[in-house]
Parts: sequence; structure tokens; C-alpha cells
Amino acid sequence: MKTFGAVVRMLTLGVLMGLAGSIAAQQAYPNKPIRFIVPYPPGGGADPVARLYAQALTERWGQPVIVENRAGANTILAHELVAKAPPDGYAVLMTTNTLPITANLYRLPYDPIKDFDPVATIAKSPYLLVLHPSVPANDLKELIALAKSKPGKLDYGSSATGGTPHLGTELLCIMTGIKMQHIPYKGTGPMTADLLGGQIQVAFNNAISSAVPLIKAGRLKAIAYTGDKRLPELPQVPTVAEAGLPEFELITWYAIVAPAGTPKAIIDKMSSETATLLARSGTIEALAREGTVPFVSTPDQTAALIKADLAKYARIIKTANIKIEK
Repeated sequence: MKTFGAVVRMLTLGVLMGLAGSIAAQQAYPNKPIRFIVPYPPGGGADPVARLYAQALTERWGQPVIVENRAGANTILAHELVAKAPPDGYAVLMTTNTLPITANLYRLPYDPIKDFDPVATIAKSPYLLVLHPSVPANDLKELIALAKSKPGKLDYGSSATGGTPHLGTELLCIMTGIKMQHIPYKGTGPMTADLLGGQIQVAFNNAISSAVPLIKAGRLKAIAYTGDKRLPELPQVPTVAEAGLPEFELITWYAIVAPAGTPKAIIDKMSSETATLLARSGTIEALAREGTVPFVSTPDQTAALIKADLAKYARIIKTANIKIEK
């Protein structure tokens, strides 16, 4: 039988070995290419943000951070892939609000909380509230008044049923007591085409770089912006808070998560590097060109954001009675 002292020495040795292993993992990581899984197709709003981040991390670490676009099943395929990957830091995922949204709409092959270790947020993308020029409303208050005078007569578009713009518009309707008819599309492109053609009248659009020229040309009318401050390219467009609805929030956020069980040293190193990259002026300017702004958070703050949005979107989906056709 081992003596008490021997047991203590073994336990102490185990703790020291664990600490040594953690430090070694942090120092050695990364020593091979990292797969950066993106649950959207090339060319989408998330893709350029992911590629910008991957390139910056590649240059800083001297190891390739390779973007893999794994679109499909409303991002579920990519999330499942990373949830089941080895927790060694060499397969990570760029996720968005879709993670908490799909958890409220589908039966998933993974748990949005238990199967991922949050690393950091990268950026957030506010939305422009845009109208077809024929709509007789020039600000948010006028749109609300118009919608109340014609319940269900205004059609609003979204890039997908259950997507952030869909739920954001339903939140606007809930908060203001208006009713508009939802017209879902397969992407922002076809939605914008129908908005330009007048088939729909209202939309939230975060494809800022393509929307701004249309607004400046008078082909679309922007009445509010969901960012914290006005968009420099459209200084005449007020924020939603300035327009009279300070409690309304609508953004798409981009975050990095790793498989559950990834060593804390690796999580902390990637989180710290992300914060450093996002503080660079070149990164800020590059994100701005994509209509996004840096959004820095720690692993704990990122986890809290995901949990908060799980509850937020559950309330919206229940109140608006949103269902996905199986």
C-alpha cells in the first residue's frame, strides 16, 4: 500500500506534468497548417472576413491558416464537422449568429454550448434599413406609421427564413407593434434585385459595399443604420437609436470556436493573437471595406454572447411563431 506521502508526491507530479504539457502546447502551437472552416460559400458576406483573418494569422504565425468553405444545411454541416474534430487547435470554425439561431429551429447533431470552446469574436456587421424609393416614408418613424396604417401590406425581404435579417425584422415588428409580410430569398443578391424592382418594399441589408452605391444613386432609400455610430459613407443616415428606437439591436457577429476540450493554452493564445490583430489599423481599414467593424471579446465573453443570443432568438422565434418547413 502506498504511503500518504507517496500519494501526495504522485499527485504533485501529475499536476506539474499537466502544467508542463499545457505550457508546451502553447509554445509549440501551431507547428502545422490550421484548417479554418467557414460554413458559407465563397463570395458570401462571411467569406472575406474569414480570409482577411486567416491571412493575417498566417503572416503572424508563419503557419498556413487555410480557409475551407463547407456550406450546406444552413451551416449545420460545418458546425458538425468541427464539433467532431480532434480538440487540438488545428480545426477551428468561424461561426455567426446562425449558431444560436439554428439551435432554436432545428434538432442538431451537436450541442451549441457543450460541443464548442469559444475562442474570440472577430467582427460585427451592422445593417442598413433600406426601402424601395416608391415607399412614402423618409425615416423610421414614418415607416412605422405607414406600416400601422396598412397592416400586412408592406412586404419585407430577407436572405433566408430563420436568418438574422428575418429575425431582426420580426423583432422590429414586435417592438413597434407593426405587421409586415415576410418574403424569403436564397441570399442577399436575389433579395436586393427584387427590392430594386419594387417586388418588395423593405429590407435590412448588411452588404454595405454593394448597397451604398445603390443608395447614392437613388435606387434605394436608406432610413436607418444599426451600428453604434453613423456609417461614414452615408453620414446623413441616422442610427436606429438616433431614429427613435435605442433599444433595438441588429448585427451579425463573427466568432471563432474550437472543438470542446481544446487545451486552454491554445484557446488563450489564439484569443490573445486575435485581439492583437484586431487592434491594427490595417485590419480595421480592411474590415471597414467589407462593411464590418472589429469586435474584440475574450473566450468567456464570447461564450456569454452565444448564451445570451440563444435566449434572445428563442423569444423572437416563439413570439413571431417562426417555423422551418422540414
